[in-house]
Amino acid sequence: MEGGGRPSVVQAALLAASTALTALLYSVYRQKARVARGLQGARRVRLDGELRAVLLEAPGRCVPYAVIEGVVQSVKETLSSQFVENCKGVVQRLTLQEHKMVWNRTTHLWNDYEKIIHQRTNTTPFDLVPQEDGTGVAVRVMKPLDAAELSLETVYEKFHPSVQSFTDVIGHYISGERPKGIQETEQMLKVGTALTGVGELVLDNATIKLQPPKQGMPYYLSGMDFDSLLQKQESNVRFWKILTVVFGFATCAVLFFILRKQYRHHRERQHLRQMQDEFRQAQERLMREMNAEGGETLKNACVICLSNIKSCVFLECGHVCSCKECYRALPEPKKCPICRQAISRVVPLYNS
Repeated sequence: MEGGGRPSVVQAALLAASTALTALLYSVYRQKARVARGLQGARRVRLDGELRAVLLEAPGRCVPYAVIEGVVQSVKETLSSQFVENCKGVVQRLTLQEHKMVWNRTTHLWNDYEKIIHQRTNTTPFDLVPQEDGTGVAVRVMKPLDAAELSLETVYEKFHPSVQSFTDVIGHYISGERPKGIQETEQMLKVGTALTGVGELVLDNATIKLQPPKQGMPYYLSGMDFDSLLQKQESNVRFWKILTVVFGFATCAVLFFILRKQYRHHRERQHLRQMQDEFRQAQERLMREMNAEGGETLKNACVICLSNIKSCVFLECGHVCSCKECYRALPEPKKCPICRQAISRVVPLYNS
C-alpha cells in the first residue's frame, strides 16, 4: 500500500485487469447462454405435408426460429469435384494454404506458420427434403455461407512439399523463414448429406424458405442432429460459466486483499490518533498540575515521563534528569537520555 492507504499501481492495475477480464468472460457467457436458450426454445417442425399448413397459420407466415432436419438435394445443376470422380455437391470450397517455419527471435525456436493464400467458394441453390421420398415437400436453403456452422466434408487433400536447393536453404536461414509446402484442400457439401437447419422458416408465395433469422440468433446448417447440436452449445455455456466464476473469484480475492490492507491501515491510523490524544491529554493534565503547584515542580520533573520528580544522578556524566522508574525502563546498555553517555552507576537523589 502506498502512503495514505491507497493501493499501489500494481495492485490497482491487477484489480482493473481482473475486473475487465471477468466482465468480458461474463459477456461471452451471457451470449452463449442466450444462444443455448434460443436453441432450446426453437420450434421443431417436420418435413411433411402439414408444414405448409403450419406456416399458413403462423403470424406473417413465418416461424422466427425453427429447427428442420432433411437431406440435401440440388435444385438445378450440381457442382462436380475437381479431383474426385462422381462426387456431386451444392457447396464447394477450394483452399490453398501455405505452410512454413518462422524463426522466433525471442525464444530462438522455429515455429509453424500457416497462411491461406487463396480460397474460392462455389454454391448452387439447394433444398432440404425428407429422407423418405414421395411427400413432395422441400425447403429452399437461403444464404448458406452466412451460417455460423456449415458442415463441409473434406473430399480431397494433398500436400505439395517445396523443393529447395542448397542456396535456398542458406537464404531461408538468413531471412528467418523456411517454406514447407502448399496444402491443397477441397471441401464440399455433398448431395444426399443429412443436414440440420436452424433459422427463420418463411412461406414466400409457394416456396418454403429457410434463411438467417432477423433476431440476432445464429444460423446453423450442421451435419449433427439437433440434440447433439444443442448439447454442444450447452457444453460451451458450461465452459464459459466456469471461466467466469474462476476469474470472478480471483477478482474478489484481489479486492479483498486491497480492502484488508486499507482496513489495517485505517486501524493503525486510528490507534495512532488515540495515542496522540492520550499524550496530549496527559500533557494538558501535567501543565494544569504544574501551574497549580508552581514552576519549581515543572523544573524538577523527569524528562522522560514528565510526571515524577527527578531522583537519579547518572555517573560519570553527572546529569540529574530521570526518576527511578524511567531509569529502570531504559534499554540495555543504559545511556543518559541527555548526552547519550554510558551510565556506569546511579546515585539516588533526595530532595528535602
